[in-house]
Order: sequence, then C-alpha cells, then structure tokens
Amino acid sequence: MRPAHVCLAVLVTAVWGINFVVIEVGLDHFPPLLFSALRFLVAALPAVFFVGRPKVAWTWVLGVGLVLGVAKFGLLFIGMDAGMPAGLSSLVLQVQAVFTALFAFVALGERPGRVRAAGMLIALAGIAVAAVDEGETGPLTAFALLIGAAACWGVSNVLTRKASPPDALNFMVWVSTVPVLPLLALSLLWEGPSRDLAALRSLDWAGAGIIVYVAWITTVFGFGAWGYLLRRHPASTVAPYSLLVPVFGMSGAALVLGEPVSGLRWCAAALLVAGVALTSYPRPTNGPTRVTPVSQTTPVRQEGTGRVTPTAQAPHVSHEGASQVTPVSQAAPVAQEPRAGQDGADQATPVTGAGRATP
Repeated sequence: MRPAHVCLAVLVTAVWGINFVVIEVGLDHFPPLLFSALRFLVAALPAVFFVGRPKVAWTWVLGVGLVLGVAKFGLLFIGMDAGMPAGLSSLVLQVQAVFTALFAFVALGERPGRVRAAGMLIALAGIAVAAVDEGETGPLTAFALLIGAAACWGVSNVLTRKASPPDALNFMVWVSTVPVLPLLALSLLWEGPSRDLAALRSLDWAGAGIIVYVAWITTVFGFGAWGYLLRRHPASTVAPYSLLVPVFGMSGAALVLGEPVSGLRWCAAALLVAGVALTSYPRPTNGPTRVTPVSQTTPVRQEGTGRVTPTAQAPHVSHEGASQVTPVSQAAPVAQEPRAGQDGADQATPVTGAGRATP
C-alpha cells in the first residue's frame, strides 16, 4: 500500500475506535435504542438519494439490516448503557471474527484450518480473561450483551459475504434504512415515549454533533474510505488494520473518559488481538490443476520409410509451479516448455468486517 493509503486505513480505524468513546458520551443524551435509531436515520438520509439503487437483492439488504442494525447495535448500545466500559467494549466486540469463522463453517462449509482454529482458541481465552476482569469491576450482564452483539455481527458478516456487494458504501447506506423503524418501535416499547420525547426536546449542539459523528463520520466516511481501499488492495492487506480499532478505543477511553486499564485487561487485549489476527489469517489456497493439450499430433519419422506418421500426444498436465516433460511415445519424447502455475488469490468480505463491519 502507498503511504497515503496506509494513513487512510489508520485514520479509519482511529475513527471507528474513538466511536466507542462517542457512543459512551452519547448515551448521556439519548436512550440506547433511540440513539441507535437516530444514528441509522441520519446515516441513511440524505445519502440514500445519492448512492443509487441497491446493487444486491433486497433480501440481503433486509437481512443484514435487521441482524446488524437492530440486533447487533441494539445489544451494543444497551450493553454500554448498562455499564460496559467503552474501551473494553471496543476490545470484546472484536471476538466477532471468531463467530464469523464458526458461522462460515456451519453455513458456508469453510473449514478454518489449524492456524485459524488456534487463533479462535486464543481469542476465546482473551474473552475469558476479560470476563474475569469485568466480573471484578462491572456487571457481567452488560458483558454478556456485548458477546451477543459480537455473535450478531458474525452472522451479518456471513450474510454480507453471501450478498457480495460490489459497493460497500452503497450497501451500507441502504442497510441503514432498514433498522430505523424497528429500533424506533422497540424504543417506544422498551424505553417509553416520555423518555424519548424528553431526549429529543433537550437536544443540544453536543447531542447533534454526536449523532453526526456516529452517522456520517463513522458510517458514511468510514465505510466509504474502507471500500475505496478494498477496491485497490487485496482484502488480506487491508483487513489487518482493523486490529487497531481496540487500540484506539481503549486509548481514547483512558484519555477522554479516564477509564482505568488493569493488568488483566491488557492481558485480555493481547490475547484477543493475537487470536483475531490468527483467525483473520488468509487461508492458503492452491490453484487448480489444468489439463492443457500441447498439440493434437506430433510428427514422428518411421525408420527406413522416409514417411512421417502423426502420433497422438498425451495431454500436458500442469501442476502449480512445476516444469513438466510430457512423453509423446517411448520412441519420441518431446520436451515441453515449463508452465508456471498461478497461486490462488486471498479473498475476503467488508462489515465491515470488517471486513468487517464496524461500530
């Protein structure tokens, strides 16, 4: 990647990491479900009028919108409102990579391999350490809600992979239109109309700025820039930068909110980041074996006759990276030019996975 693109990737992960701090502050202004609904409303409007029609089937837009927008972000905002610290939230949510690998194995038949399986175990060990740390300092219910949010993120990643949207920004903008009404309905039922109206009546410049950040900066700019990088570089080159999200999230929470970072939390961070890095490691693939006919016949001069008789030639089987000598017959071996195989290319999907999708 060019230096400018590296800086852009780091900037996007910084925006996504600091987003957890902004959510924490925003929960002082809005109830969690109403906050999430406003985020998607502002992200969708007016952008939906400028990105064109959806480039995938509506089934995928609705599916990802409900799982990612309603379930994942609903659980995330409720969990943080229930006491889950912003920095730890940015860390724990990265276990979505483990859930993505598990669900991809079940739904898509993608075997994780030994390296990814080891990464999943290491990441789960990090989650266990984080749970012990949170059990000593905060409510485990909020921690469980974040695990549920990560699981929903994993499901949405698999759905996004199946949808294979050609334009990440177009897809995310249309996905943002789906959860608005369900989240508003849940907010009215769960949080009550009086609480929602009080939050909207007391809306100030700080609250408006928070909504703009989580909607336009995090969603529109973040996904647009990430999609730009994915269109110009392999996903295996871009995706590892997402590991910087919890680094910026925990650092920002410590600096802005004064959240303490215990030794156990640092240990959990090291295990989780290492585990997610291994889980996201691109699986090596071998190119297909090809059967390439060299020619239909090879002239062989028969002894004592002066005549040339065409002799059928065996097909050339090209193996990856191997040079072949293909015998035509025992009397007339013909050396063929070496044929180099093509390595399989790594492929992956943006949530942004997250590829991954982002908070």
